[in-house]
Amino acid sequence: MWNNPDALNLLSKLLIGMVVIAVLYAVSLQLIRPPFFPIKEINIKVVRGETKNLALQSVTNEQIEQLVKNEIDGNFISVNLTAVREAFVKLPWVREAKVNREWPHGLNVTLEEHRAFAYWGSQALVNTYGEVFRVSADMDLPVFTGPNEASAQEVTRQYQRFNQILAPLQQKISELSLTPRYAWRIQLDTGTILELGRNETEERLTRYVSVFNHSIAWLNQQEPLAYVDLRYPNGFAIRMPDTAPHAPRKSGTRRET
Repeated sequence: MWNNPDALNLLSKLLIGMVVIAVLYAVSLQLIRPPFFPIKEINIKVVRGETKNLALQSVTNEQIEQLVKNEIDGNFISVNLTAVREAFVKLPWVREAKVNREWPHGLNVTLEEHRAFAYWGSQALVNTYGEVFRVSADMDLPVFTGPNEASAQEVTRQYQRFNQILAPLQQKISELSLTPRYAWRIQLDTGTILELGRNETEERLTRYVSVFNHSIAWLNQQEPLAYVDLRYPNGFAIRMPDTAPHAPRKSGTRRET
């Protein structure tokens, strides 16, 4: 071998290559450690749907400063972007977060905050996407209930439809319930309960709106109605506060679901 020029040439190239690799590896180990390439800037951007560059509404600067201090390790090269993103998502009111590097010393963090739309029972909130999340809050919002949290999106969609139907009467929904049997019940801000059942709910509510001014409003003048059952095919039943239920206002006594 030592008398073979080709073999010696190949061996020398291999040794040089190994030395170069070792040097590069040692340099890379140093580069990923502080104080090289320290993170000097963290840019926070807030978005809402397609709208960008908004101000933070619910997340505080103190929360972000504490997160940066406790959760961001390493330098520009070694920082774990996935771990940083997960830390931001754990903040109360943060719905989504995206994190990327900005050469040479920065991180860009894009946050989308939850926008509270309603309470979900007494323990949580629903955002504008119909997603349930948990934070401490004291806000004037309607209350949604349903058989499970997965139903929150359907309750949110139905709330918007029902509100549009009730708009001509200027009546507002204070509570919307989807029962375990998937029947709908509305409580208005006046305290009146509207029983819609499971089928033809929008048609029943539309009928209530269409007859309210000439058939119900006069009963509602002194004191709001306690209960209106709209599950009858050709009419409805009403109950005044602290009184026995009235018979249906129109023909058709069989109540539907």
